[in-house]
Amino acid sequence: MKSAAILSLLLGILLALPASAAQFAVATIPTPVLNTPGFREIFGGKEGSTLRMDTCGQIRALEFVALPGTVFRIEQELMSGTDRLYRVTTNDYPYPSGSGYFVDSRFVSTRSSHPEERSRHLPPGHEILRRLRKAEGIRYVWGGNVTAGIAALLEIYPANTTLSGDDGSLWQLAGLDCSGLLYEATDGVTPRNTSSLVSYGAAVPVAGRDAGTIARQLRPLDLIVWQGHVLIVIDRQEVIESRLECTKKQRGGVIVTPLKKRLEEIMQRRRPVDAIGEQDGSGQQVFVVRRWYGQATGAEK
Repeated sequence: MKSAAILSLLLGILLALPASAAQFAVATIPTPVLNTPGFREIFGGKEGSTLRMDTCGQIRALEFVALPGTVFRIEQELMSGTDRLYRVTTNDYPYPSGSGYFVDSRFVSTRSSHPEERSRHLPPGHEILRRLRKAEGIRYVWGGNVTAGIAALLEIYPANTTLSGDDGSLWQLAGLDCSGLLYEATDGVTPRNTSSLVSYGAAVPVAGRDAGTIARQLRPLDLIVWQGHVLIVIDRQEVIESRLECTKKQRGGVIVTPLKKRLEEIMQRRRPVDAIGEQDGSGQQVFVVRRWYGQATGAEK
């Protein structure tokens, strides 16, 4: 009798479930993806007026900002007070995480079947370069890849105090990190993490060469990259990057510097190699140069 009662109860629960629970979500606006479900701890804290930042003024919980149209697979639904959150995975950010990745349901729409992935159209090279130059002076934001930021963050997680211009911009995640600079300029075609950029496109042979020789062989949009940072070649005279500088008030940002001079600075600490993983027993840190523009990227031009 007990077994029958339990079976009947389970059947009733199953019949009460929706026929097609949402399994996917699509970003409807730029969507912050965090490595924690504690959105209100990040945006507001106990007092509702602070951002949870590290000593460099960065929100390390931010992984990236998903562009509109980004498809997520919903792995778990969570409630935090009245906030509905999703633990998700996405092809736009295919990197392992011990804690998982989380989005707020108010930034996405849900689907019961797999939607079409976000279309990728690579802008022309001259347009990418124009966007890169336009970004000069934009502040550094860890995980940032939307210069204008996300206005909806101030609506969904409003501060209970008046924010200054800088604080308001940071609350909206307005700014760019190193790979985010390139990601925004390419409309999200290029990988969002330097761990992928170190093998993106084709290798430019640089092993054993000096800064002047390397500079002469580079082309616009070539990447000078190692796991942790990337610089983008503008031409044979200049390079652009978004650099974190903890000692400065604005914490760094997007800067343009002379190419050869910047290479010489890098080569004081790093050795040029043709592929990450090459070892010579010295233990010296390394960098590579990758040529991706004009190579197969999986995007439409």
